Amino acid sequence: MQQASGFLTVRQRRLAWFGFLLAAVQAPVAAKFATDDSWLFSLCVALMVATVIIADDASRRRPAGAPSSD
Repeated sequence: MQQASGFLTVRQRRLAWFGFLLAAVQAPVAAKFATDDSWLFSLCVALMVATVIIADDASRRRPAGAPSSD
């Protein structure tokens, strides 16, 4: 059984993982040194990128001929 390809290319997927890790590491560092709550923005960005990666994983795991659930 063939698996469908995701909507991200391999390069985009690597960049998404890199961006996620960068934002996820930057948030607690910024929380330690910032006096305001601007570190929450980094946390929200990391969560949005993680959502895109999870959605791409789900579309990759779906069989090639399976209809989408839209």
